Amino acid sequence: MVQGATVLRQRARLRPVEVNSAPERLSPSEPGVVAASVYVSGRRVSDISIEEAGEWSKKSGHVVWIGLHEPDKALLERVAAQLDLHPLAIEDASTAHQQPKVEQYDDALFVVARTAQIVDDEIAFGETHIFLGTGYVVSVRHGASSSYKAVRARCESCPASLSQGEDYILYAILDFIVDNYGPVIESVQTEAEELEKEVLQRSLVRREFDRLYRLRRDLLSLRRAVGPVVNVCKRLEHADLIAMDKEMKPLFRDVLDHAKRAEEDIDSLREILAFVFEASMMAGQAQQTAITRRLAAWAAILAVPTAIAGIYGMNFEHMPELKWEYGYYYVLAGILGTCALLYARFKRDGWL
Repeated sequence: MVQGATVLRQRARLRPVEVNSAPERLSPSEPGVVAASVYVSGRRVSDISIEEAGEWSKKSGHVVWIGLHEPDKALLERVAAQLDLHPLAIEDASTAHQQPKVEQYDDALFVVARTAQIVDDEIAFGETHIFLGTGYVVSVRHGASSSYKAVRARCESCPASLSQGEDYILYAILDFIVDNYGPVIESVQTEAEELEKEVLQRSLVRREFDRLYRLRRDLLSLRRAVGPVVNVCKRLEHADLIAMDKEMKPLFRDVLDHAKRAEEDIDSLREILAFVFEASMMAGQAQQTAITRRLAAWAAILAVPTAIAGIYGMNFEHMPELKWEYGYYYVLAGILGTCALLYARFKRDGWL
């Protein structure tokens, strides 16, 4: 969180803040708005409309948390007008084709992270844009991503942690995004292990080759999504240019460790798939070599009767063996014996 938020929390400890004993819970019916609530000391005060967000965020000790899902530009502009969000950040959030990053606009932060999810046995990617400032957090989801209702519910179940304010909400969302990389990686790992077993037993067929290429492509895309998130977590953990609370550094360090582990798992899977591909190519070459040897062995065996039959089929008038009484039987025995000898030799050498 920014520096002003720390001051606000210190003031909140000195002055009592009125909290409704029975918070009103409204269900946002506006398209694009998943939830919009205000919190004090880690407890929900009320669900609010977008037009009320600016007024609530300016109250001492209050934190407005708004969740949006694929909002249109008009809705983003309304949120920006209430919370004084930077126009460049709003433009990035409406485009929804951004690389993971952390940008600071005066006393506010704009964080972008890539999300990943298994959809119809395929890896689908999305983006989450997070606006963070004194008294507010706005999360904007685009594309494939699990709902952050679970994050909100988990935070609300622990008011002591949520009372840490905007920083903790940012941590909870990033931690949820990074944790969701796990099921995706496990799914790819299961498929990679199956392919590895199959290639050790036999060469892959065309359908399995297509599957292998798809996995390698998906892993490359996943690596491009996770890698920049690691850099985002590093910057938040070190907080060199961003005024984050020191108490939050261990939490962002934990997210960084999880992101690094996901990155390492992806690299390991890429190596496994590379091995599967190379092993499959070697198995295919070995199979082709075996077939070539088998064909060459049979060609050598069949060459014996072909050559002998060709010699005695030249129809020369003076060929002594043609008038020999037992010539046919000796030639036939010679052909069979030579073919049997060649067959036994090739069989011993593994050519047949």
